[in-house]
Amino acid sequence: MNYRHGYHAGNFADLLKHTALCELLRLLTAKDKKLFVLDTHAGAGGYDLAADRARRTGEAEAGIARLLADGKAGAPGAVARYLAAVQAYDRKFGAPSGSLRRYPGSPRLIRAALRPGDRFIACERHPEEALALKREFAGDRAVEVRQADGYHAIKALLPPVERRGLVLIDPPFEATDEFETLLRAVRQGLRRFATGCYAIWYPIKDEEGAAGFVDALKDTKLLVMELRLGLDTAPGKLAACGLAVINPPWRFEEAMREALPWIASRLGLDVRTTVSAPPASAPAPASGA
Repeated sequence: MNYRHGYHAGNFADLLKHTALCELLRLLTAKDKKLFVLDTHAGAGGYDLAADRARRTGEAEAGIARLLADGKAGAPGAVARYLAAVQAYDRKFGAPSGSLRRYPGSPRLIRAALRPGDRFIACERHPEEALALKREFAGDRAVEVRQADGYHAIKALLPPVERRGLVLIDPPFEATDEFETLLRAVRQGLRRFATGCYAIWYPIKDEEGAAGFVDALKDTKLLVMELRLGLDTAPGKLAACGLAVINPPWRFEEAMREALPWIASRLGLDVRTTVSAPPASAPAPASGA
């Protein structure tokens, strides 16, 4: 499979991943210490929702567009800040008020949260996507773009000299053994940088494979979040995904327990959310919506 995120930008999976990412960055940059951020599978950086790829699937309409239609009034803080970041990026392209033309990928959300002195490396292996990413950040010295295998970057770049870091791992899941490759990379990262914060996105198409991956991380300080669409999701479409966060900062779990059910309630679909903390991170009862 040849994955292009342009088909899926702004969908329900991005709502989970990017709301959490913005909140992680806010909490990690609250301390007056330098931060290193590594995005291992960065993609193109930003996406045109009016382009053929996005219009062909319509996933943004059922995701970010639907969430923005209700506005930020009454939204939990984490959601409001994520929506503000999306709109701030879109305004750079002169989109008419009330519309959404451009959607920020994870590199753009990370860049917006950086402070002077923080360091950010974005890796993308696919040549076309890497070129788009380099164009997105042309002339921006705060971002280092590498056309590289993100899994190899984990070994090469950890531990960071800053000793504080966030590693976002968002693989395309093109290979049938992706969960095994992902688990090896996470284990390697933890051996090199045990105190780092790791945010790992995964699709849930193979329930057994996803559950096995999460179970293999149960010896870490882990927070697991999942978002599931209804049973009437069209065949072949992604209907569930998760985000596993290792070593989450203080107050992050609380923010996600508030944010994700609110997002689910606004999507207008039969959406179920789960936020759970396995024993390694002092669990509270899972909540759903």
